[in-house]
Amino acid sequence: LMGIQINPSDLYYKYRHNKETQHDPKFTGKPDQNLYDRDDLYEVIPMLSAVMDHFNCRDANILHRLEELAGDDMPSFIKTREDVFDFLVSVVSDMMGDHNA
Repeated sequence: LMGIQINPSDLYYKYRHNKETQHDPKFTGKPDQNLYDRDDLYEVIPMLSAVMDHFNCRDANILHRLEELAGDDMPSFIKTREDVFDFLVSVVSDMMGDHNA
């Protein structure tokens, strides 16, 4: 059950639409060892939604910061969807000052 709906228009960056994978199963939570494609809109939206849901957050500033993190700031050794999720949750927890996460 996805709580937060993110539309392409909500995003700061433009992503390519990978039609080949459009209908493949997307990230819905851990465990998920599939590789994450940080440039594919159809990968990005479910991932960002999952992280926003985790924090029950609808703040556009957080969303755009997540985009920066997932696109530019994330270390290249982070490859699987579950590792991406953990990385983003960890950084947002620090940003929000929630050290109990």
